[in-house]
Amino acid sequence: MSFNKVPNVPGSPGLSALLKVSVIGGLGVYAITNSLYNVEGGHRAVMFNRLTGIKEKVYPEGTHFMLPWFERPIIYDVRARPYLVESTTGSHDLQMVKIGLRVLTRPMGDRLPQIYRTLGENYSERVLPSIIHETLKAVVAQYNASQLITQREAVSREIRKILTERATNFDIALDDVSITTLTFGKEFTAAIEAKQVAAQEAERAKFIVEKAEQDKRSAVIRAEGEAKSAQLIGQAIANNQAFITLRKIEAAREIAQTIAQSANKVYLSSNDLLLNLQGMNLEPSPKK
Repeated sequence: MSFNKVPNVPGSPGLSALLKVSVIGGLGVYAITNSLYNVEGGHRAVMFNRLTGIKEKVYPEGTHFMLPWFERPIIYDVRARPYLVESTTGSHDLQMVKIGLRVLTRPMGDRLPQIYRTLGENYSERVLPSIIHETLKAVVAQYNASQLITQREAVSREIRKILTERATNFDIALDDVSITTLTFGKEFTAAIEAKQVAAQEAERAKFIVEKAEQDKRSAVIRAEGEAKSAQLIGQAIANNQAFITLRKIEAAREIAQTIAQSANKVYLSSNDLLLNLQGMNLEPSPKK
């Protein structure tokens, strides 16, 4: 049995070399592409290795190298983010209070490997709700409902102090804690409104009393002024009868000005207008 030799195909060695180069190049591009990763601004990274687990090193912002398939980066946002919580609890005087809290929270950058081991990537959802609710209930129970309004700043400081201590145990930093809303029950709200109305009524009554006192003083001063004026007028008439004539002239002038400005035509005698100057005694009366 004879076998025929396979003839050599022209160009086969070159095609084989090109195929090898393509495969090697593709593997190289894949290795380079999957060996680099970026850490954006405001972020940090920890590295998970399939053989050794989580590395203790925290990678800062920039481009870093990793082993493809063997290593995987976990990126954390270390910027402060707001977290809003509302809790309904009871005050010291058994009033129901609905309190809203706004917390600025971020992970501690140098503790990211421990955070990933114990809490994972969604650390805030696992820790913050429980410690915030517990802290709010413990602090609000120490104050009466009215004290929560008048001592709001002190309440906020105490909540921040306790929350900061609790969050530090979980490697979480709190940059700010503030009370956003404070709502009471219907009964307490109605009592506050009634108290405000009573205070307004008291202020109004006080104003009325003060106004009456001022009116009384004004009336006394006015009466004293009128009495003094009458006394002076009496003395002037006694000293000089021409004072009455002067007042008649002033009255006549006012009447004439009023009639002149009127649209109607009026004819009056000089006696009616008090303008009979010739009949007036303008000579001063001799002193007795």
